[in-house]
Amino acid sequence: MSKPRRQEQESAQREITEVAPNVLRMQLPIRMPGLGHVNMYALLDERGCAVVDPGVPGPDNWRALKDRLKQAGLEPRHIHTVVVTHSHPDHFGGATRIARESNAQIVAHDAFRFGVLESEEEDTDVSVEDLAAHGENDEAHRQLVQGWSHGTTPWGGRRPRPPWLMRIKWRLFHAVGRSFIPQISKPVKAGDVLRLAKREFFVTHTPGHTEDHICLHDPETGTFLSGDHVLPSITPHISGLTLSQDPLDRFFDSLDQVAAIADVKLALPAHGHPFDDLAGRCLAIKQHHFERLEAVKQIGRDLGPSTVNAYMKRLFKERSWGEMAESETFAHLEHLWHRKEAARRRDSDGFLIYETG
Repeated sequence: MSKPRRQEQESAQREITEVAPNVLRMQLPIRMPGLGHVNMYALLDERGCAVVDPGVPGPDNWRALKDRLKQAGLEPRHIHTVVVTHSHPDHFGGATRIARESNAQIVAHDAFRFGVLESEEEDTDVSVEDLAAHGENDEAHRQLVQGWSHGTTPWGGRRPRPPWLMRIKWRLFHAVGRSFIPQISKPVKAGDVLRLAKREFFVTHTPGHTEDHICLHDPETGTFLSGDHVLPSITPHISGLTLSQDPLDRFFDSLDQVAAIADVKLALPAHGHPFDDLAGRCLAIKQHHFERLEAVKQIGRDLGPSTVNAYMKRLFKERSWGEMAESETFAHLEHLWHRKEAARRRDSDGFLIYETG
């Protein structure tokens, strides 16, 4: 019996819906593992509109974006602001073209950086200043991060990258002077206020899925734009390759921060349908990872000292094996190591071996 399809896998629908006062949900099509659409939200005001997460780069997305806007009586020229929740291409891919068409400002966290994981180039340097900005000053961690930023990982595998065909398309865009990587004209931090949809939205910095992830909270109507931080039926990917020493713990902190926000009536995710119990969903996502941590410990007891790849092949179903699964397995193993529930050492090639028995 096949598993029921998750909300986030549903194909994009053309219909637009008003999900909160002056906030329209517009679904844009994407073809990514486990995802069938991205929700672009249009926030209407007297100047036109702002949009949040305008989909992937490319002509198909642009046609869909214009179609959805047209149904609301809008055109790209009416967009004065693009808000990007985080540095993944299905969220910022349309931003650069919108800015060219309408001179819109592009808003993202001031740590926005496309390249630490998914660069269209092979190498991305990470500086001491980058680490210090995230409160990470440990020399061993600095060496580890600078290693994987140049293509190697601490466990010997490849770092996660988009599919090769997607990378080729992105390089072609870059070669003809049409890079889709946006220039952020309005960087923001936690606590900043944005005037959108005729009211104030507060920026919440929520590192975990990415270092630069932000959510937006409107206390007036109890609306919360959750991006990929909190999704209704799947858990976002948590990479081990971040500037944080314990990325899973940082994600837990971000979930707790969001769950503690009072009077949230409606969460608007980047994939899937709007939902109302934000705090409950945060707790469920944490519980999922607690169960995964217990599973990792049991795998270690079964296997003995093992590579990240060996753990990954027991933790994930075969259809999910690959760089992203390895990276998330590494994040769980590192969390256990920081909690002194796992030991680690390097093998003769310098790659990490973990033991949880």
